[in-house]
Amino acid sequence: MEINKFPELTVILPAYKEAENLSLLLPQLIKVLNNIDTETEILVIDSELPLDNTESICKENGVIWLPRKGGNRYGDAIRTGIRASLGKFVIIMDSDGSHNPEFIHQMWNKRFEADIIIASRYIPGGVTENPWILVALSKVLNIVFKIILGLPVYDISDSFRLYRGDLLRSIQPTYANFDILEEILAKIIWLNRGGKTKVIELPFTFEQRKFGKPKRKLIVFGIQFILALFRLWRLRNQRSFKKLNSKV
Repeated sequence: MEINKFPELTVILPAYKEAENLSLLLPQLIKVLNNIDTETEILVIDSELPLDNTESICKENGVIWLPRKGGNRYGDAIRTGIRASLGKFVIIMDSDGSHNPEFIHQMWNKRFEADIIIASRYIPGGVTENPWILVALSKVLNIVFKIILGLPVYDISDSFRLYRGDLLRSIQPTYANFDILEEILAKIIWLNRGGKTKVIELPFTFEQRKFGKPKRKLIVFGIQFILALFRLWRLRNQRSFKKLNSKV
């Protein structure tokens, strides 16, 4: 795959010791992107210092390898990828094989219909292969987020999304870990286009990772989710207060 100066689409893949998965995923992803017939770039955002042969696998497949900056956390990888992206549209997806790249066709076909397109596990037709305890916890937390924050989304925590690149690059996400996904979604919806951000969810099958161990720890993930809920609730209230004052 050639590296394009002005790509129409950027695909960001945060990776932390995912060389084995990337060796399978990258050829599949490249094939999909070649089939959609547009200028593209793939950014693999690795750990700060190499922990496996991810860099060499990226070179073999002709994609861009970047070490994450600012720390070794998931949030640092996302921020690094966003800053480096050039695409008019940006897709963020996992490197572990849980996000089938073939689904990009469906997202790409809807790119002009919304500002954010989410591969959703929790709308009719959506499926997740995770263990039942993870599914139950995820569903409860997603419902709580939807109700308390008023976000018009059923699957708030899956990272597989297509964004308008200008909107994604217009915000400054600060959260450290997987809670950055909820932060990005809320900030784009609340802070851009006067509340007119349009979001579409498409039913998606979330698969089990192909190799290696999951990076999310159940208890830590739950705590991060709750803290993110509090921070975003406070942000939403501050925004509402400013709007109210501007009308006085």
